[in-house]
Amino acid sequence: MGQAIVTGANKGIGLALVELLREREMGVLATCRKSSAELERTGAEIVSGIEVTDDDGLAKLVAAVGGRAIDLLINNAGIMAWPEPLETLDPASIRRQFEVNALAPLRITAALRGRLTQGAKVGLITSRMGSIEDNGSGGAYGYRMSKAALNMAGKSLAVDLKPVGVAVAILHPGMVKTEMTGSHGQVEPLDAARGLLARLDELTLETSGGFWHANGQRLPW
Repeated sequence: MGQAIVTGANKGIGLALVELLREREMGVLATCRKSSAELERTGAEIVSGIEVTDDDGLAKLVAAVGGRAIDLLINNAGIMAWPEPLETLDPASIRRQFEVNALAPLRITAALRGRLTQGAKVGLITSRMGSIEDNGSGGAYGYRMSKAALNMAGKSLAVDLKPVGVAVAILHPGMVKTEMTGSHGQVEPLDAARGLLARLDELTLETSGGFWHANGQRLPW
């Protein structure tokens, strides 16, 4: 049992996470900009109309949580522009990816920190494309930069939340067959979600702040 929050829950990895958490009989508050029939079938408590980048969306999320304690917060909502070559940089697109991919998860976690119980866990769904050391193909400037920023935010959150007993995992789901990837991934959303939850299950305060693949591999920064 317990209470979980999943952002970006209406499709893809977020929807798969909600389905698996509901199978565990956890209470799930599922947030999204627009709900889906698949999400509504999960039995989760849905809070739609949430734009994670603006003050009103954040306030609506906090109000929906109310006084409830949170055991698991999964910041999953994200966007990607592709391929973003150097020749056609779009600064507005890059800024938007920073807002959604890096700043929004940090703001949500900060806004809900008072509701995170001792022993709670925070998952940040990032990408291996945010690894500086692992970048061998270039391009994708906004996505790579925003995910690298999210990774740094996760590391700082792990330090700041450890004294209150909250652990943080920085998680790469793999190349998943979702709308974001044009269904060109190698992993189905449910398989990726199972791996992500396995990493969160084994997360401790001692391992907090680590950067892992859903398959358990420790990733380079």
